Amino acid sequence: MLLPLDVDRIRKDFPILQRTVRGEKPLVYLDSAATSQKPTSVLDAERAFYETANAGVHRGAHQLAEEATDAYESARRRIAGFVGAETDDIVFTKNATESLNLVAYAFSNATAKAAHGAEVDPRFVLAPGDSIVVTQMEHHANLVPWQEVCAKTGATLRWIGVSDDGRLELDDLDSLIDDTTRVVSVVHQSNILGTVNPVRRIMDRAHAVGALGVVDACQSIPHAPVDVSALGADLVGWSGHKMLGPTGIGMLWGRPEVLAAMPPFITGGSMIETVFMEHSTYAAPPKRFEAGSPMVAQAVGLAAAVDYLTELGMDRVEAHEHALTGYALERLADLRGVRIIGPMTNEDRGGAVSFVVEGLHPHDVGQFLDDRGVAVRVGHHCAWPTCRRFGVPATTRLSTYVYNDTSDIDVAIEGILAAQNFFGV
Repeated sequence: MLLPLDVDRIRKDFPILQRTVRGEKPLVYLDSAATSQKPTSVLDAERAFYETANAGVHRGAHQLAEEATDAYESARRRIAGFVGAETDDIVFTKNATESLNLVAYAFSNATAKAAHGAEVDPRFVLAPGDSIVVTQMEHHANLVPWQEVCAKTGATLRWIGVSDDGRLELDDLDSLIDDTTRVVSVVHQSNILGTVNPVRRIMDRAHAVGALGVVDACQSIPHAPVDVSALGADLVGWSGHKMLGPTGIGMLWGRPEVLAAMPPFITGGSMIETVFMEHSTYAAPPKRFEAGSPMVAQAVGLAAAVDYLTELGMDRVEAHEHALTGYALERLADLRGVRIIGPMTNEDRGGAVSFVVEGLHPHDVGQFLDDRGVAVRVGHHCAWPTCRRFGVPATTRLSTYVYNDTSDIDVAIEGILAAQNFFGV
């Protein structure tokens, strides 16, 4: 199969892919939905920052502080440009989980303040009788925070169900998202099913009833061209480590009027406007949401990752993964006793492919593959309700990226066949 990217050349940019594992077996890395590997340019960018410009940003009058601030804000501009955003609409967090919690806490914090007579934006105030809508395929990071908000405010959690073929059941969308709904928070691309959801349709329905819309884009922004404003959401969160960037950095994009209305999540230094002993006022976004010393080196590294992906071309990245996903689905479908959990076709589907093997626990499959040098994910993938929906305790998941080709999938398929033969199933 001819793939749109020169994988042989790309692999040379990733030092970790040159190593061996488990008795000198070549590493076959098929776990990029969990975290991606990092090219040399990203590693070099972080190291160069520490070696030449390490200092506190937005403070200090010396040259290093100026250079650190310039590097940090330049990274913000480049990352914003990558997703079609304005620079000041990008908030840096430590990961996507923090980004989504930041949004969730805006509702519980505003509700608590309003109860004591403070002036807050009513869009963020919840009460018994209000509802929050998610989906049955959410990562725990976009489910548990909303459970907590409901427990604190008395609001009710609702969810859009998932069909047998791994698609959202949207026939009752207009009755599920109704006049009681205050926030709708959904995943763009499922980390367990691979499903790409019609988030624009869902966001439009949210806005039709006056609700705020939130999208978890962790699995979409690294793998396809995404313009965050075109998703139709008010707020979009994603992480850096899944898109060739460092760990320890996430992003939250928000419409400027929404960010300006949100109360802060973490308070302290850097996010203030003025401080008195009795009270404080807060800086405008994005600084309002970036309390304390920020993740400067990580931002610099992520900007290098964005540059790398931009040079590859996100249209080509998407086409490459689409081809690999189709190939993986075909190979798995040919195996006896293998059940794919999620869409069986490559339409509106990403590269996370989960499956179970009849007669084998997913952990056994994963361990057998690991012994052969193949790194895949096993477990519930922080999507326990989704596993329950499909009646499985866990799945084995393979996920590809720019440094994979069909030979990697072939090695995994050979490993599954070997496991079936070994265990006699």
